[in-house]
Amino acid sequence: MSERYTIARITHDGEHFEILTKPDRALPYKLGKISSSISEVLVTDTIFVDAGKGTKASEEKLQEIFGTTDPLKIADVIIKKGTLQLTTEQRKQLVEEKRRQIISFISRECIDPKTNLPHPPVRIEQAMKQLHYSIDASKSVEEQSKEVIKLLRPIIPLKMEKISVEIHVPPEHASKVYGTVKGFGTLKRDQWLADGSWSAIVEMSAGMYGPFLDKLGKVTRGNIEAKMVK
Repeated sequence: MSERYTIARITHDGEHFEILTKPDRALPYKLGKISSSISEVLVTDTIFVDAGKGTKASEEKLQEIFGTTDPLKIADVIIKKGTLQLTTEQRKQLVEEKRRQIISFISRECIDPKTNLPHPPVRIEQAMKQLHYSIDASKSVEEQSKEVIKLLRPIIPLKMEKISVEIHVPPEHASKVYGTVKGFGTLKRDQWLADGSWSAIVEMSAGMYGPFLDKLGKVTRGNIEAKMVK
């Protein structure tokens, strides 16, 4: 890998295809963080079978595998669906971002069984430092979070638990909270009442109960009924 380019590659039916990409553009493009034209991401629009050796893919093979010989359309597929080499700095940034997401996941999905309250993110972060767990930038947050939870249990008590919360919202706030409620969990039941109020039972992670009440309290100015139900 050069400082001037990184390689994106894909394998399909045993056939390998590679392109040369600009490091500062390819990763944001792959993650959907920029809407640049694919041509601005590429060092060259040549499709290779081996970029290191400069071996180009034949048009016949491109047509067979991708259904087109348009290098820009093919490059878009390779970047979005294939693997992308990362610079050292990019890998560090992705690992740090994933670490924060793992901490957030654990704080959201788990509670302290002694208090039935979520652990503050800073407590989870401090406990994780004792693990020396190597975060993988390519693995999902949920998969790694579950691995970390198992490792953390000897250090801090953790329990993953779902709860059901029943709410009743008066008419003046009912339409405003619907989207907010769905964002916190799964609606198990909801009903619009004759007076225009709304009642619902929503299932969520136990760690979200406090933030859920805080958010609805702000939206309704405290004018809401909520309780945990079995």
